[in-house]
Amino acid sequence: MQEVFDFLKKCGTYYLATVEGDQPRVRPFGTVDIFEGRLYIQTGKIKDVSKQLQQNPKAELCAFDGEQWLRVCGKLIRDDRREPKAHMLDNYPSLKAMYSPGDDNTEVLYFEDATATFSSFTAAPKTIKL
Repeated sequence: MQEVFDFLKKCGTYYLATVEGDQPRVRPFGTVDIFEGRLYIQTGKIKDVSKQLQQNPKAELCAFDGEQWLRVCGKLIRDDRREPKAHMLDNYPSLKAMYSPGDDNTEVLYFEDATATFSSFTAAPKTIKL
């Protein structure tokens, strides 16, 4: 999991895909955290992405560093506890202007039943079960 986290931090931006009905939706994200041994992302409950994940928690993210890419596929599960929200925001202090651990909007989600696959044009894929 640390390798996945480090890759996502190095890339800075990754793209998260969700589903809205029968329509795929993809958007850039930048938050990633490890808390209690789980890989987390962060968003706001008022956003469409949050509503889509509550309807269908299956999601996939993809990041590219110029040489290899990473895909993480699994379910994103909402964690409403204050502790993971605070941990995320402590690692992204610039978000504290918009979010706080105690508000009704801050949402952190962790990957469950997830698989991470590193790929490139020159090497065999490497798969990690998260």
